[in-house]
Amino acid sequence: MILSDGTLRELLGSGRIRLDPYDPQLVQPASVDVRLGTEFRVMRNSRLTHIDPFEAQPKLMDTVSVPEGEPFVLHPGEFALGHTMETVGCPDDIVGVVNGKSSLGRLGIQVHATAGFIDPGFVGTVVLELSNVSNLPILLRPGMKVAQLVFQKLDRPAERPYGHPDLKSKYQGQQGAVASKYDQNRL
Repeated sequence: MILSDGTLRELLGSGRIRLDPYDPQLVQPASVDVRLGTEFRVMRNSRLTHIDPFEAQPKLMDTVSVPEGEPFVLHPGEFALGHTMETVGCPDDIVGVVNGKSSLGRLGIQVHATAGFIDPGFVGTVVLELSNVSNLPILLRPGMKVAQLVFQKLDRPAERPYGHPDLKSKYQGQQGAVASKYDQNRL
């Protein structure tokens, strides 16, 4: 069941769903808008011949911190990691789904490729997989509304929520545009 604005306000107000900083004006009829953070990771494909997910890739991306009042330029066909300004936390009986803002989508911005799910128990900033599918550069400004979170109630609390020791949850507590840690899955 998707949670409505009234339920979202209750859960955010009580702290059951965490959104920090929380601005009640960001609550929509069935979602909560989130804003763009200040850190980005940009692919530098001139440094490597390939990506092997089972190997650490420290030279794959450059970190860019955008100063206050400055935009980040996402060029056509470019991929970059960004993050929400807000730290998000879900209790063990609620999940979140990240969706792009339709107004930005109509300009050619995609906010996630595959990682659009927030597990029960997760706490941290949400990393956004930003792509510009238009043919012109797009200016992204930290603090702008960039995505919306839809929250859904589970039929019962997760037995092993994200962060449980058995799960080896690599991104619990992440802050900023955290790069892939897939290499930690190597058997």
